[in-house]
Amino acid sequence: MTVEAICSALIQAPHGFLGRRGGVSEGICQGLNVGLGSGDDRAAIAENRRRAVEAVAPGATLVTVHQVHSAVAVVATGPWPDEARPHADAIVTDRPGLALGILTADCAPILFADAAAGVIGAAHAGWKGAFGGVVEATVTAMESLGADRARIAAAIGPAIARRSYEVDEGFLRRFTEADPEHERFFTPGRDGHHQFDLEGFVAARVGGAGVRRVEALGLDTYSDPDRFFSYRRATHRGEPDYGRQISLIALAG
Repeated sequence: MTVEAICSALIQAPHGFLGRRGGVSEGICQGLNVGLGSGDDRAAIAENRRRAVEAVAPGATLVTVHQVHSAVAVVATGPWPDEARPHADAIVTDRPGLALGILTADCAPILFADAAAGVIGAAHAGWKGAFGGVVEATVTAMESLGADRARIAAAIGPAIARRSYEVDEGFLRRFTEADPEHERFFTPGRDGHHQFDLEGFVAARVGGAGVRRVEALGLDTYSDPDRFFSYRRATHRGEPDYGRQISLIALAG
């Protein structure tokens, strides 16, 4: 089992950003595919999820959500069945024994912790969720459990990098019409297109929410097929399915 990265910002909370290495899935989803939305063998997905939790927070119970690119954050007071996962894109908790998991395949996973308050969070931030406010919703939900945004630390895991993320003029306008300052997250590409810095945009939203310590890994999911799943890479290759990797955080003890 390979944990691709841990971050000093979250050193007091068991956590890990995992990729595709170390799992049992075969074929297009070969490796540590944890995506219930994929067409992968369900027994393989269950074993991959078990291995991921044991690598990061042995003995913890995995909690995930049905991710829909929203700005909805939910509070987990205990586990729920996979078939009853709430439709949301962030989870927070103050309960030891729960491992919060976010699935990604180019979108940015964000892990949060206020170690002093004993409150953690995990968010799925694609462009739509980040633009819509999933970061701010996560921080607010953590504060509802006693966290202080000035104490929260955050880490942004593997995501599609600017060099790999081409967007069109309409995409750019959506951001700059909301705030002209957003133009700094775009660089010119081929005619009529731009390269979007999702990680930089997400980091700015985290900082703008009052989180003072933000660590970004700078790992590109698209350009590293041996380590990471990528929806955009699978699409460009004409593949019929793709795997998802998981990022996990739990409370110590």
